Amino acid sequence: MRYITSLLITLLIISCLALAAPASRHPINQKAINAVAAGKVKVARASWWGFDPEDSTQALQDAINSKAPKVIVDNVGKPGIVTGITLPSNKEIVFQRGVVVLAKKGAFKGTGDCLFTARLQSNITLRGYGATLRMRRSDYAGPDYEKGEWRHVLALFSCSNVQVYGLKLTESGGDGIYLGSAKEGTTNKNILIKDVICDRNYRQGISVITADNLLIENCILSNTGGTAPSAGIDFEPNRASERLVNCVMRNCVTRGNAGGGYVLAIGGNTERVSLRFENCRSIGDSGRAAHVYTRNNPPRAVRGTIRFIDCTFVRPRGAGIVIMDKPAGGARVRFIRCSILDPQTPQPGQAPIMFMTYRNATQPLGGVRFDQCTVAVRRGQVPMRMVDTAGGVGLRDVEGTLILQTAGGRKEITLTKELLARWVPQIAIRPIPRVDIAHIVFEPAAPGSKVPAECLRFVRLREQARLLLYARAGDTVTFRVYYGRVARYAARPLPVRVVSPAGRTVASPQALIEQEAEVSFVAPETGVYSVTANPGANYLQVLSTSHPLVISGAGGSVDLYSTTGELFFWVPAGTKTFAVRISGEGVGEGVAAALVDPTGKVVEQADNIAAAYQFDVDLPRPSAGEAWSLRMSKPSLLVLEDVHVDLRGIPPLVAGCKEALLAPVAGSD
Repeated sequence: MRYITSLLITLLIISCLALAAPASRHPINQKAINAVAAGKVKVARASWWGFDPEDSTQALQDAINSKAPKVIVDNVGKPGIVTGITLPSNKEIVFQRGVVVLAKKGAFKGTGDCLFTARLQSNITLRGYGATLRMRRSDYAGPDYEKGEWRHVLALFSCSNVQVYGLKLTESGGDGIYLGSAKEGTTNKNILIKDVICDRNYRQGISVITADNLLIENCILSNTGGTAPSAGIDFEPNRASERLVNCVMRNCVTRGNAGGGYVLAIGGNTERVSLRFENCRSIGDSGRAAHVYTRNNPPRAVRGTIRFIDCTFVRPRGAGIVIMDKPAGGARVRFIRCSILDPQTPQPGQAPIMFMTYRNATQPLGGVRFDQCTVAVRRGQVPMRMVDTAGGVGLRDVEGTLILQTAGGRKEITLTKELLARWVPQIAIRPIPRVDIAHIVFEPAAPGSKVPAECLRFVRLREQARLLLYARAGDTVTFRVYYGRVARYAARPLPVRVVSPAGRTVASPQALIEQEAEVSFVAPETGVYSVTANPGANYLQVLSTSHPLVISGAGGSVDLYSTTGELFFWVPAGTKTFAVRISGEGVGEGVAAALVDPTGKVVEQADNIAAAYQFDVDLPRPSAGEAWSLRMSKPSLLVLEDVHVDLRGIPPLVAGCKEALLAPVAGSD
C-alpha cells in the first residue's frame, strides 16, 4: 500500500511538472528540416520547426524563411504566439482551418510594430480560410503602451504580386491590412485581397496609401473603432508619388464601424486616380457611408475617375454620401444605380447626400453625376444639401437622376440647376480680403498695461498654433503650455519653437501629451517673437504668460477646439470696413457667436453657426484705433468642437484680453 501511495505521488508530481513546463507540443523534426534545406521537399509544415506555446516566433519565422516555396501552418490545437513575423518573397503560406496566430502579450511596444510585415517583397500568397490573425487591441490603448495607430495585423510596404485569401484579421492597434510605401515612388502592385474579414481593428479595416492594380473582393470590414478615421476602408495617399490606380472593390461589406464605410481622403496628394466600387454595401456605419474628399486647390486638384456602381448604403448614422472639397474641375465622380436606405441624418442641416467645403476652398464644388440613384427621404426633407464653411464657393456640374423614396412611393426626378438652387442655396458673403501682416511691425496697443497671466488659458488651439509675443531686450520671458489630447489621437512630443524678430531660434522645448511644459528665454532684442507649434488633431493651451501674447491667423484662420469665451482684436486707426468670419466644422458642429463693439454693445449675434457666417462692419467714420471682441458660446442645437475665426480687412490677431493686444506701428505696412 505504501508503494502504491508513493507511486501515485510520484506520478502526480511528474504530471504537475509536465503541465507547468513550456514543453513543445511538436518536437523539432530535424530530418524533415534537412530535407527542406536540401531542396527535396517543396511543401513544408511549420510544426517541423517545433511549437512553443509561450512563444513560437522563431519556429514560425524559420519555417517561413526556409527553402520550401509552400509552408503549411498546421493546427496544433493552441494559438501560435508571436512577437512579429517578416514575410519574404516567393512564398505561399497556408494557415489551416482553426489556426490562430496571436500577438504576444506585452510585446509590440513600438508604435509601428506589426504582426506580419513585408517590405519591398514580391510573389507572396497567404491562404487562411477559417484561420485568424489576432492582436491585442485593448492592451495597446493602456498605460503600458505609447499611443499609436500603426500596429497593423498585416502591413505591405511597396510589395508586388501579393494575394491574401480567407483570413480573419482582428484586434489590431492600427489596421487589419495596411498598404503603404517603403520607398518613395515604389507602389504596391498587383494585390488581391479576397474573402477576408477585418474585424474590431483600431483605426481602419484596411488602409490603402498606395496601390496599382488592387482588387478587394468579397471582404467584410466591420466594427472598427479606437482612433479616427475608424473606417471600414480608407484610401489616403500621403505623398504625390503615391498612387491609387485601377483600385477595385467588389461585393464587399462595411458594417458597424465607428467612422465611415468607404472613405476616400485623397487630399490632392496624388495626381490621377481610378477607383471603382461594385456592388458594395455599407450597413449601419456610424459615419458617412461613402466619403469622397479631394483638396480644393486647382493646381493640385486630383484628376481621374471615381465610380460607385450598384452600391447600397443602409442606415448610415451620418449622410449616405458626402462629397467634400472636390472642385468641379477635378476628378469625375459618378454614382450609378446606388441606394441610400433609411439614413439616420440625426443632426440639423443634414441630408442623405451632402456637399461640404473646408474653410480655405476657393473653387465651386461639383463634377458629380448620379444615375438612377435611390434616396430614401422623410417628409419635408430634401435629399441633398451643402455646408459651405469657406463661404460662397457654390456648386457646379452636379447632374443626373434621383429616385426619391418616401412613405407615399417612389418618384424619379432630374437634377436641374433650378432644383439644385432650391436644395443648395449659395451663401452670399461680402468679399473682404485678408490683411497680409508679413511686413507690418507691431507693438502693444496699450503700452505699460499689465497682462493677466492666464489671459489665454480658456483657448484651445488645434492644427497649426501660431502666436506672436512682444518683449523688450533683456526681458526674461516665460510662458507655460499644456499639450492636450482629443479622443484617442496619437501624439508625439510637440516642439514649441520661438523665433526672434531677427529670425533666430531662441527656444525650442518639447511638450509631451497631457503634460505641461515651460518655455523660457531672455529676449535678445526688442520686438515681436513668433511662437509656433503643430498639435494637429490634438490641442495646445497657453496656461500662463509673462508678456503680451496673441494668436495669429495669418494667411488663414485661427483654429480652435471646444473653446468658449471672449476673443479681442484690434481695429487699426483709419479702418472703415472689416469683417469677422466664423464657422463650425460642418454638419453637427457649430458655435454661437456675438460681435461686440468697444463700448461693450452687441452689434450682431448668431446661433448654430456651422457653415461660414460673416459679421460685416462699416464704421460711420474711420477708426481711431480700438478694441472689438467676439464672444463665443455653446450653440443651442449643435455640438461645439472645431471653430474657425477668420478676420478680414484688419490684422488677423486675437487675444484673450485687451491688455495683450498688439497694434501696427504707424507707417510699418
